[in-house]
Amino acid sequence: MRRHPPQDGETMLEFLTGSGLAAAAGMNAYIPLLVVGVANRFFPDVMALPEGWDWLSNGWVLGIVAVLLVVELVADKIPAVDSVNDVIQTIVRPTAGGLVFGSSSTASTVAVTDPAAFFASNQWVPIVVGAVIALVVHAGKTTLRPAANLATAGAAAPVVSTIEDVGAVGMSLLAIVAPLLVLLALALLGLLGWSIWRSARRRRNADLRPATDRLAET
Repeated sequence: MRRHPPQDGETMLEFLTGSGLAAAAGMNAYIPLLVVGVANRFFPDVMALPEGWDWLSNGWVLGIVAVLLVVELVADKIPAVDSVNDVIQTIVRPTAGGLVFGSSSTASTVAVTDPAAFFASNQWVPIVVGAVIALVVHAGKTTLRPAANLATAGAAAPVVSTIEDVGAVGMSLLAIVAPLLVLLALALLGLLGWSIWRSARRRRNADLRPATDRLAET
């Protein structure tokens, strides 16, 4: 726990760290939770969680998160199952986003376990911000995936899912070790999502055109 008031630069870095972790949670709820917990447990010099959040690095918690991550990795790569999983994750991912943003924020160091102190000190603010960021990314993911699956007859599911998993890992690590690059990473993520959506939409529109129109072009 920091023993001096955060400076403006430190506050900005913490915001970028929280934003990056929350965005990663929007892609995969369990990857940033696992990264944060493992970092605090085994590499405290890299990331030390504030007082009240060290339960995230508890061995049992890490084990449960790891099991849930394996289930998520499999379910998210199966067409149709991935859409059902996204519906379930509408609650899980924003929750994870709020947790990782809150745990990485200095504002959350005032007795998280004391509800009165929690609300009086506005500690809920970074948690809500993280949840909103994760929800926005999750919404983009759930919009993109059905379009990509429809345009490719489901073939895109494992590919897009793997890209999202790699992106979640990269975003989580970047948020911790190089938070200034989070803005660039978020911009690239948005550009990639827009590109995939545009390609899927173009392919879907081509498949929906009458056969006579496609023959006329050949």
